[in-house]
Amino acid sequence: MATVKAEDEITLVEREMKEFWAELKGVYGTEQLQQTLALRDSCKESLKVLSEKWAKKLKEGDLMIDKIQEYRNEILQQNKHISENQEQLTEIKSNLNHEEEQQKELTDSIQELEEELMKKKEVVSSKNKAAKERVERLCKSKELFEERLGLEIRRIHDEQLQFIFRHIDHKDPDKPYVFTLSINDKGDYEVTSCTPPLDCIAEFQQKVRETNNFSAFVANIRKAFTALSYKQSA
Repeated sequence: MATVKAEDEITLVEREMKEFWAELKGVYGTEQLQQTLALRDSCKESLKVLSEKWAKKLKEGDLMIDKIQEYRNEILQQNKHISENQEQLTEIKSNLNHEEEQQKELTDSIQELEEELMKKKEVVSSKNKAAKERVERLCKSKELFEERLGLEIRRIHDEQLQFIFRHIDHKDPDKPYVFTLSINDKGDYEVTSCTPPLDCIAEFQQKVRETNNFSAFVANIRKAFTALSYKQSA
């Protein structure tokens, strides 16, 4: 654009020079005319050099403007990349914070589960201890029951105790009357088998759970076996 403007100015100057030359020919003589022509040529040459110089300057200016615009575009692009990188960095930081929160929640959950498991272990250990203590008390009563009630107590599989009564059936003193007892997960007495079966065994089981009077429980079962034996003999 600047180059076109310079060319227009040169054309205008040349036209004015021609007009000036036409007027001058009618006024001055040959010698003066030659001097004027020499001056004109000198001016034209100076104008040509000046024009080329300014054209070069204008072209360099255009190139510099283009270069500046290119630099501006590069700066805008770099700023855009910086902004995108900052957004990515912010997102990464947010994700890291979220992961840290999840890690903390997971750690807290694991700790809660560990504490709950320890409590359950303590409860189970306490129940097992109580069950073993009950079994031991039952074993200590073995000799007393054998002597007074004709009872034999055996420890069988799964920590169960088998109670065998004899001298109940007067026709067959050696005939066994048997029930098996265990301690369930709740720590309560539980009759797992009874031979011959007794209709009242569930009632006796419930009563010993309520009173914890084991001697009366065993005595009541022996009485029930005796009553059954008399009933069957009648």
